Amino acid sequence: MSYIDFTTSSTPEALATEVACLKATLTLILKAIGQADAGKVIINLERFAAQIEDPAQAEIFQNSIQQIKHGYRQ
Repeated sequence: MSYIDFTTSSTPEALATEVACLKATLTLILKAIGQADAGKVIINLERFAAQIEDPAQAEIFQNSIQQIKHGYRQ
């Protein structure tokens, strides 16, 4: 098996694009696995977000989950 390089660019614009790509990828995966399993994943993500101690990180995580949920529902 070959090594795949997953390095991330240090520029904020490239990083933001990669994060958007990951959100879209997760949304499409949730659509593919079915409603019941996708619901379980989202519930687990929300539980995880509730356990984050840093309020700023928790808010960012919650916003990301909301964006993914919105994309899933479309």
